[in-house]
Amino acid sequence: MSVQDPGPKAVTVSDVQLLLKKKDEIEAQIKAYYEVLEDQKGVGMNEPLVDVEGYPRADVDLYQVRTARHNIVCLQNDHKALMRQVEEALHQLHARDKEKRERDEAEARAEAQGQSQPLPLPFARVNAVTPGSPASLSGLQVGDEIVEFGSVNARNFRSLQDIATVVQHSEEKPLSVTVIRGGERVHLGLTPKRWSGKGLLGCNILPLQR
Repeated sequence: MSVQDPGPKAVTVSDVQLLLKKKDEIEAQIKAYYEVLEDQKGVGMNEPLVDVEGYPRADVDLYQVRTARHNIVCLQNDHKALMRQVEEALHQLHARDKEKRERDEAEARAEAQGQSQPLPLPFARVNAVTPGSPASLSGLQVGDEIVEFGSVNARNFRSLQDIATVVQHSEEKPLSVTVIRGGERVHLGLTPKRWSGKGLLGCNILPLQR
């Protein structure tokens, strides 16, 4: 049985923060060693450690200077390598953020396209609603364009008699009515019933001319 290599671990923000903390620590160490050199008569990284006659200088601590110079070189190499790691880690993070952003945008576009489906075709329009009638109580308004009235829709609508038949068979039973109002689809529950006015609805509906 073979175990597959899971591959490199994905870089996290905390990984980058850890690298930056190490970078700060190395920079502090380099600064401290430079201060050691400064204390030794201002000896830098390149000043000679022998006098004009070739003898070791007596005015500086040679061991301290050599140790400080050696450590500075090593730390600078570590710093360079660490900065490469930081750069690579930031690159990975930015690439992953970009990929996630693009994926989110694609999903949002797909969702928007799904929501922007064309509205169904209306087949009739409400041109009068009597206050206090079943139609009025259901929320039906003048100007509403009907796309679904119970089982009647644009595909099977032939005449207003289709709606009348549905109404007669649905007395005291709620009907699902869908209208287009202000460019939006609105769902209503309409219960045909006897009331003080004429008919079972109390509204006037006209077929739309194709």
